[in-house]
Amino acid sequence: MISDRVSADQTSTFPRFLDLAYPNIESAEGVWLSTTRGAKILDACSGGAMVSNLGHGAPDIVQAGARQAERIAYFYMDHFTNEPQEELAALLVAVAAPEMARVRFGSSGSEANETALRLARAYHVDRGEPARWRVISPAQAYHGSTMATLALSGRKHTLQEPYTPYLSHHLHIAPSTWRFDVTGEAALRELDQRLEEAGPETIAAFFCEPVSGAALPAYSSPDKFWLGLHQRREKHGFLICFDEVVTGMGRVGSWFAYQQLPIEPDIVTIGKGLGAGYAPISAVLCKQHVYDAVERGSRFFDLGHTWDGAPISCATGLAVLNAMIDQRLIERVRERGPRLLEQLQAALHGNPIVAEVRGRGFLLGIDLVDLPEEMHADERVEDIALGRGLLVTTTHSTQDGYAGDEVVFAPAFTSSDGELDMMIERLAATLGDVASR
Repeated sequence: MISDRVSADQTSTFPRFLDLAYPNIESAEGVWLSTTRGAKILDACSGGAMVSNLGHGAPDIVQAGARQAERIAYFYMDHFTNEPQEELAALLVAVAAPEMARVRFGSSGSEANETALRLARAYHVDRGEPARWRVISPAQAYHGSTMATLALSGRKHTLQEPYTPYLSHHLHIAPSTWRFDVTGEAALRELDQRLEEAGPETIAAFFCEPVSGAALPAYSSPDKFWLGLHQRREKHGFLICFDEVVTGMGRVGSWFAYQQLPIEPDIVTIGKGLGAGYAPISAVLCKQHVYDAVERGSRFFDLGHTWDGAPISCATGLAVLNAMIDQRLIERVRERGPRLLEQLQAALHGNPIVAEVRGRGFLLGIDLVDLPEEMHADERVEDIALGRGLLVTTTHSTQDGYAGDEVVFAPAFTSSDGELDMMIERLAATLGDVASR
């Protein structure tokens, strides 16, 4: 009989956690996962990584990829283009990001963010400023698992070790959260310090999430910080790169999170929701002046991953984008999001381990009070939630000192009101259990 849980000594794979017995998922439909033993798990985090925005088992999306595979499955983008790639890029710019001018496709969020770094570097080199290479970013962040993207984080203990010898020396500022800086003024002062330390002529970009995903779920800096960041961009000439791998494609109630802020990026990345779990695809979008620098300079952007712009991935992404338009899912998230936040705040009111509940759209974050490192409250939350038939994602950043344990609540856009109510009920019961234990 197939095992309901698979541990490291039962598999030929190389699992992430060698001490964890992984539940064995056989199938899924909508927001429900089924294990090989028939147990049902309610998915409150879109596949666990905020990816499956359309839920599981959407036949139109599956069929779009299958139809494209019957025509042509793969070729390398250095040699050809294809209709799905051209149509997806045009529709993204026309509908989702009219502020942007060009699109470059990749396979994952890490690839997209590394591509954004390389594009920022190419922009400055082609404009005759080769000294610009350094990046400033918030310390409490996650931008990917490649060496280049790991260097963007300031989380040495939980992310960068033992790989620090391979990482570029970028600069970081503390996030302006309730723990440190509720107004954003301290973050701006620290940004000025980093600029002075490095020399503003060496700074290529400020790189951050406009609304954070996994590392500081559903957090966004105060408007004062964004306005100050814009002023410093104008003064010093660096680019602003927004990582919207989580928030792009509607997660916070607009196509992009930056569309809710008093600032626009020069470069923005998307990932997870673009393929919605049906194909690996990501993208980098840039403004016209960024493209113009390369066009007037080297006329060459040397970057290529095997599956960039591949026909199946782009056909799937196009089907996802059209589904979101046809089903008016952005409007659904924007209209339902405020009540979802109110429901979660009410359900967790009075829980002694909950410090803050925040969110936009279908991305909600729960800060737990400062708990001992050795307690590993994140693991307790996930384990108890699974026991209650609920999938949520947690973070454990206490060693780095910028944030404690946090819970991510990010359901699929297609979740019914009844399913959302059930997710909140199970999550509240889970955190009640953790508090009592």
